[in-house]
Amino acid sequence: MLDRLHIIGFTHQNSSLELVGKFHVDPKHRAERLAALKKQLNLSELLYLSTCNRVEFIMVSALALNDDYINVLSSISGQEISNDELKQARNEAIILEGDAAIDHCFRVAASLDSLVVGEREIITQFRKAYEECYELGLTGDFLRLLSKATIETAKRIFTETPVARNPVSVVSLAYRQLLALHVKKDARILVVGAGQTNVNLCKFLSKHGYTNFSVYNRSLSNGQQLAAMVQGTAHPLDALFQRTEGFDVLITCTSSADHLINKEHYKNLLCGETARKIIIDLAVPADVDPTIYTAFPTVSISMISLKEIAAKNIDQRKSALSQCEKILTEQKSIFDHTCKHRKIELAMQDIPKKVREIRAHATETVFARELSQLDPQSRELVLNMMQYMEKKYISVPMKMAKEILLDQA
Repeated sequence: MLDRLHIIGFTHQNSSLELVGKFHVDPKHRAERLAALKKQLNLSELLYLSTCNRVEFIMVSALALNDDYINVLSSISGQEISNDELKQARNEAIILEGDAAIDHCFRVAASLDSLVVGEREIITQFRKAYEECYELGLTGDFLRLLSKATIETAKRIFTETPVARNPVSVVSLAYRQLLALHVKKDARILVVGAGQTNVNLCKFLSKHGYTNFSVYNRSLSNGQQLAAMVQGTAHPLDALFQRTEGFDVLITCTSSADHLINKEHYKNLLCGETARKIIIDLAVPADVDPTIYTAFPTVSISMISLKEIAAKNIDQRKSALSQCEKILTEQKSIFDHTCKHRKIELAMQDIPKKVREIRAHATETVFARELSQLDPQSRELVLNMMQYMEKKYISVPMKMAKEILLDQA
């Protein structure tokens, strides 16, 4: 089972965030595009994970994968990708299989591969990615086991080691940057997008005394939920560029495949104001056209700038990493054992059915006349004995097979 697991990924560890964004699949197109990808690559299972700094395709296939598949992966995003970017993607992609792929999944969900080591958001993102792909009918038995083991591993690392103690997340890093700019508590905060990253950041700001939030989101109901959390106002995304009130801080993080805010849009948002504005763009790919930063007086807080700050975080948490490695080793051994058990169960899953068929044939055909001649009490005794033997014939061989095969492993 393990040798059929493959991962092709693009993360902040190996690639620029701009290139990572090229492989992001818009949520409104995921169902059909991921289903098409599964069929095109002849995958038996598929899990798609997309966060603000990584896009990964976790696949189960009997065929070996290589960087030629990157052409296919780039095509389903619907974004334009140049030949140079495609070449860069082939050079920088993470391509893993088997044990290395298992290890990678465990590290990702435990935040050991995160931009900020110890941030807990990634475990939720991994779980939601699995749930989404499960609902789309993309996953199967193996990814169910892998997801369960991955979440269990992350929980152990978060609870048994200090790696997540006094956690520093992308959200808290963004807040610290904002705090350093001495932004007033009544600043007009314009929020574009109501996803988990923006929810976390707005809740953080509200907790620290900020009160003036205007939330714009494609789904008005989701925007209203976020606005209610921070006592702000909610508006449909289509109304964003008809806004007439100006802003002091722009926070944006959507799943848009292209720049959501260009120079003309930004000029409209300013409503004639000329003062310096703060832009927090945590989207990948970026929501804000980078030409805005040179055309207007702005201060930018982006995933790229936060990445530089977060690099120091790894050094600060190295003391906890040895404990994490021990847990990873234990969990990989447990998962390997689980997979072997499951392989035996699948191989022997037809035995109970076959044994029941034999019993039914014996009682209804071979010995039907003899049984009919017995008195009710004797017939019940014979049937009970056969039922008892049936259970033993099912459980004993399965138990013996597990003991033999697992001892040989």
